[in-house]
Amino acid sequence: MVLFSSSNVLLLLGFFAVSSLFLLTKAWKIGSRPVDIPPGPPTIPIFGNLHQMPIDKPHLQLQKWAQEYGPVYSIILGTTTMIVLSSDEAVKDLLDKRSGNYSDRPDMYIGQTIASGGLRLVVMRYGKFWRMIHKTIHNILNIRAAVNYVPYQDLENKIMLQGIIDEPDAFLDHIRRYTFSLSTQIIFGYRAPSTQDPNLQQLFWSFERWGKLAGSASAQIADLFPILQSIPAALSPPVRTARWLHEKEKFLYVRLWMRAKKGVSDGTGHPCFCNDLFRAQETEGFDDAQAGYISGSLLEAGSDTTAAILYGFILAMIIHPDVQNKVKAEVDKVVGPERLPTIEDYENLPYVRCCIKEAMRWMPTVILGVPHAAVNEDTYKGWRIPAGATVINNVWSIHMDPKRSPDPRTYKPERFASDTRSLYESATGEASQRDNYVFGAGRRLCQGIHIAERSLALGVSRLMWSFDISPATDPQTGEPAKYDGDDLVGGITVEPRHYKCNFKIRSIQKDKIIRRAVEKDAADFLDSRTGQWRKTPDGMAFSTWVPEEVKF
Repeated sequence: MVLFSSSNVLLLLGFFAVSSLFLLTKAWKIGSRPVDIPPGPPTIPIFGNLHQMPIDKPHLQLQKWAQEYGPVYSIILGTTTMIVLSSDEAVKDLLDKRSGNYSDRPDMYIGQTIASGGLRLVVMRYGKFWRMIHKTIHNILNIRAAVNYVPYQDLENKIMLQGIIDEPDAFLDHIRRYTFSLSTQIIFGYRAPSTQDPNLQQLFWSFERWGKLAGSASAQIADLFPILQSIPAALSPPVRTARWLHEKEKFLYVRLWMRAKKGVSDGTGHPCFCNDLFRAQETEGFDDAQAGYISGSLLEAGSDTTAAILYGFILAMIIHPDVQNKVKAEVDKVVGPERLPTIEDYENLPYVRCCIKEAMRWMPTVILGVPHAAVNEDTYKGWRIPAGATVINNVWSIHMDPKRSPDPRTYKPERFASDTRSLYESATGEASQRDNYVFGAGRRLCQGIHIAERSLALGVSRLMWSFDISPATDPQTGEPAKYDGDDLVGGITVEPRHYKCNFKIRSIQKDKIIRRAVEKDAADFLDSRTGQWRKTPDGMAFSTWVPEEVKF
């Protein structure tokens, strides 16, 4: 019995040939740049510009392309179109003025779906749940509420100073305890008395690994070629690592959340963000894993960025001793030798403000921003921006634009001498006058910016009042160690590669003032057995969440 005639066989062969050619042609177009989107480097089929993206220091390549192709350009990475914004004007026009269309995040299969269970707030997709949490956070981090956290900041900062006096080689540990303990107090209602607090150590350990994993080449490739996401976990080491890391983080965050939740339920807890989150959970019905990651995401943001900025500032003081001398002279003149600087002194310390602004410009901790995504197709200056395109706020290139900041790799606080605005006022003001882009843009602007500025003001002014900071001695040469301000490590967030330096208290009198201040505050406010606050300072803006529909 003959099933196919010769003519039918030829017809089938022709069909398969045409189909194969169609599929091959379609696949060959992957990686090509449409003619109507912003320009960019030449592409190759399938990969686009992927082969040109370096694994190490990608911010330098994006800066080079910005210089070649302009402030708005595109790179094609497999199936993904990435629009790179490398000017303050472009960021203002799109991410701020058209924030309704650019408040989404791109899918991050490894970093968000697997390593975060889809729950990490900073890379969460835009939607009703994100808007509800955004409003809840705003209630406790807005500019009016931020003033009330100064007692926490004041005490934790004093304890940081004493820690550096006693353990100068562990200065980074004491900086991290400062920012972490402040964050845990606001979010969970407890403080971290020691640099050896296991929650503190796990937070920085896991967040560092998440940042590297989420920014790794394997994670990027899984997003650029979604078909790779179907590979079984047994055959995908990055997926296995991401799942393992998620379990570690989830254990920490949910445990801290459940501890705070129990305190709300039985009346033993302290006022904190989790009180509001508990009320939101009762109304909205999200589970404890979601609540844990929401509160844990805030802990990451509050602990890591501020610590990294202070770490970068200290490095700048070592590399530029002339600046260190100048800022110490200002603090000495305004404050004097007999008391610590307070937050009330900040308005009279303009050079301290300049140093903070320049520290974030000179060494931005979020070096390429956190990616945005276009919800709908858009046009800008005659170019089409496709729906779903990833949009990058190219922080490094903006900060290092010599037209915006002459001699950009030199730490020069004087460039902000006429800028008296707060970090928030700058972030929401005129684009050409914005001081930095570390805190994001549009609806995704970090809501902790007010608290961060106060923590940095106390950190910078008191470190300069307290210490002379100098290079460590190179053990091989006996000469002062050399430092590289361009040597940054990390993934989505970065900080200087770990370094050593010398901290020397500026006088015996200052040593005594710091120790007496810590002793007095501890006696007045802290439980001698647990090291926790006995009574929350008056005026804390907690438990303000109201379940209502918020329109953006």
